[in-house]
Amino acid sequence: MFVLTHHPRDPLTFDNGTSFTFITEGIAAALDQAREGAGAQDVALGGGADVAGQYLAAGLIDELELHIVPILLGGGAKLFDGAGTDLHGLELVRTIAGDGVVHLKLGRDAD
Repeated sequence: MFVLTHHPRDPLTFDNGTSFTFITEGIAAALDQAREGAGAQDVALGGGADVAGQYLAAGLIDELELHIVPILLGGGAKLFDGAGTDLHGLELVRTIAGDGVVHLKLGRDAD
């Protein structure tokens, strides 16, 4: 696991083999290290709206899954704040409506 942070700290490794590497050099450095660590496997981004928005605005997201639940939470960070209207080639791939939730998947055209 690679954790994007503003606070430098030593890596953490647990008895089960899980390790956390903390990266302070920004989103590109975090992505580079995650890709290197993943080898041929996919890299998944987890986190809040601020980090996801940074990757989206930089055009570094190939797939995006949104799970929309219509409840009002009050405040918080906006996912698309700063991204404008440019989704960098992401298009709607799939919509699944569930009980009280809508799942959207956006991705790049494979052509």
